[in-house]
Amino acid sequence: MRIIIGKNPVFEAIKSNKKISRIYITDRFKSKTNENVIELLKEKNINFEFVNSGKLDDLAKGDNHQGILAMAEDFRYSTLDEVIGNHKMANKNCFLLLLDGITDIHNLGAIIRSAECAGVSGVIIPERRSAQINDVVSKTSAGALEYMPVVQVKNLNATVDELKKRGFWIYGADMDGDEIFTREKYEGAIALVIGSEGKGLGRLLREKCDKIIEIPMFGRVNSLNASCAATVLIYEVVRQRGLT
Repeated sequence: MRIIIGKNPVFEAIKSNKKISRIYITDRFKSKTNENVIELLKEKNINFEFVNSGKLDDLAKGDNHQGILAMAEDFRYSTLDEVIGNHKMANKNCFLLLLDGITDIHNLGAIIRSAECAGVSGVIIPERRSAQINDVVSKTSAGALEYMPVVQVKNLNATVDELKKRGFWIYGADMDGDEIFTREKYEGAIALVIGSEGKGLGRLLREKCDKIIEIPMFGRVNSLNASCAATVLIYEVVRQRGLT
């Protein structure tokens, strides 16, 4: 059982038909602006209960619950075969995001939000040395987690090898790249690897990439937050593919 915190994450979980056992709502949530949520709960016959703020504060462990919290089924990671096989644009245009060493849960949630908004096929994270899906990631994603397939793998290097066998072109993002990101053509099935803010891409993973791309910096600070960098790169791919 997992906890989903906040209006948007709970609303999207309801709309995406996640299995929800119960929803807790405070009196302050009952307003005209939130009537659509209450009506949706009744329409879908989801059990909900009005409680005091103290109970939600305890369940949310100090996070801003905005007056609503859901008890839902555990998050289910997707498989690589599911993501590639079920993607609406088919294999040849599949666009995957691989996250190498993203340990901050807020960054992970923000990246998932950007990826879902842009129509990325799936996000891949390693089992170790990486942030994992939890209630904070769900809330930071503003509900995008309920729609975005996330694949958890044992080894990103082996996953890159597998993707190459399946015809994917692998791009790595790094401050010291081979090419400025806007000068590359993102065609066919691609995977974009985003490294951690501190260490960047792992050495072996960097060597396995077909091309290293960079975002040019013009100010005094020489790097972007990982989620900001991921968003910039994701939307360049979307722009080139004419999906906007």
